[in-house]
Amino acid sequence: MVTTSTTDGGPGAAALGDEAPVALELDGRAFLPELTALLHQGCDQAEDGRHAAALLLRLSNPGVWRDNSGIHEVNRWERAVRRFELLGALTVCTVDGTCGGAALDVFLAADRRIAGSGLRIMLHDRHGMPWPGMTLYRLAHQAGAAQARRLLLGGDGPDAEAALALGLVDEISDDPARAEAVLGELGRVRSTELAICRRLLLEAMTTSYEDAIGPHLAACDRSLRGRGQAGEPAL
Repeated sequence: MVTTSTTDGGPGAAALGDEAPVALELDGRAFLPELTALLHQGCDQAEDGRHAAALLLRLSNPGVWRDNSGIHEVNRWERAVRRFELLGALTVCTVDGTCGGAALDVFLAADRRIAGSGLRIMLHDRHGMPWPGMTLYRLAHQAGAAQARRLLLGGDGPDAEAALALGLVDEISDDPARAEAVLGELGRVRSTELAICRRLLLEAMTTSYEDAIGPHLAACDRSLRGRGQAGEPAL
């Protein structure tokens, strides 16, 4: 079962504002169209202004890719994941156990990733075949092409400790309340500034310095103007 709801008040909600962040659970046993609709629904709620600018995504039964979807469903899913990746809100994702397919897609797109100690990342489907989706793209950008190639050709995927060393996981915790605590720790980040800086980071790997300096200066100008209006020190 896949559900969306808002979390009850807690340390994360208190730090992020009066409204609780949006909490979304994606069940890896669901079919791809259902996962796509629920991910869009969570993004809609996080951006509608009635909740704190944060989306907490919990992946349950992450498993591996269910190969009963057509290319159009895959395309819609990839667009939903990209929306999540560029969301104008802080995103925190938790997962444990074997993680592959759609679950791995969205996990690698989150701002903050928390893995249980039982995590095992899988890049192959139930037939042992690699899935050539955008997970490979994100792996190459985040861990490097050489590491991504080793993971792709390897048998068992990295466990939690290895994923942490590769930078695919930000921390390992089996505490169910850890995600809300992380929201509290990161809640000082303005969602608009986060979205801009996140996009600049994502573009950094494929953009030359000469092409990047303009957007970065524009973002700096926006930040300085915002701080000036808020009466904060410029730097």
